[in-house]
Amino acid sequence: MAKKVSLKDIAKEVGVSTALVSYVLNNLKEGRISKEIALKIREVAQRLHYRPNQIAKSLKTSKTFTIGLIVADIANPFSSTLARIVEDEANKFNYTVIFGSSDENNQKSAKVIDTLLNRQVDGLIISPPADSESQMIDLQNQDIPFVLLDRYFPSVKTNYVALNNHAAALMATEHLIEAGCERIGMIHYRTNLFHLQERKRGYITALKKHNMPFKKSWLRPVDISNNKLEIEKAIKDVLNLEDPIDGIVFSSNIIAAHSLRYINTLQIRVPDDLAIVSFDETEALDLFYAPLTYIKQPLREMGAMATKILLENIASNNRITQVDMEPELVIRASSIKK
Repeated sequence: MAKKVSLKDIAKEVGVSTALVSYVLNNLKEGRISKEIALKIREVAQRLHYRPNQIAKSLKTSKTFTIGLIVADIANPFSSTLARIVEDEANKFNYTVIFGSSDENNQKSAKVIDTLLNRQVDGLIISPPADSESQMIDLQNQDIPFVLLDRYFPSVKTNYVALNNHAAALMATEHLIEAGCERIGMIHYRTNLFHLQERKRGYITALKKHNMPFKKSWLRPVDISNNKLEIEKAIKDVLNLEDPIDGIVFSSNIIAAHSLRYINTLQIRVPDDLAIVSFDETEALDLFYAPLTYIKQPLREMGAMATKILLENIASNNRITQVDMEPELVIRASSIKK
């Protein structure tokens, strides 16, 4: 087996001290080291395939320079986009991100958290599933730095970065009202997750605000497991009412994707017969003949802010930071009636 390259080997080849090599490779005292020497040290380190001893480094600094990220489902474009943003932001500070998915499952979430903590991550960014408040309280009791992303629990005072979901759903519903819709429905998740409850509340608030009619039969819950047949049945039910809806809000991109596949098999014209607004941008939804109007979440800002808050907490900043970001409505063909 080839001998592991050390700082001493690099120092000998460049003709400088081991300490100077360490400063350069750890980005220390950069203003006091000439750019030519720093560049030469890095070139030699790369040519010799130098790999830092992370175990020794973590023992010295009490840090592993890794963070854990737990999303709902890494296969969902929303989650994967957030994951990429967090990874890119963490990389700016020489942190590596280890990913995991909870699949909206409480027990799996706990298992992934334990696995990441056993790997000695310095902190966690979590999109928690429903009924996992006790897991967050346990992390607080262990003094583990963490930030909740996209969702949070009002009953637990934690760091979080999320969308103002009430304002987002109100905005989506008001747009359909302004587009001339008179019977507006919503397909939403059957869950007690606060951010999704806020979307339902925003929808109802908009109808009341504009003195629009509301019937419980227009508000259809589906399981958060995204069962395709259940979502199709919900669409069928609201379209087969005596007075079928003429506008609808989909509370997630996955609900929208399953719904559009079914709507595409029907003799329904979008937006003339049914105007649609969804949450979250997804390339797959652009393939529909009437590109969807959607609520855009500031994902880059959310991911970057969550990473910043976590790294500040890792650096012994014990402040609680809670950020609610504002939505943007992107209007496209699916909601513009002729």
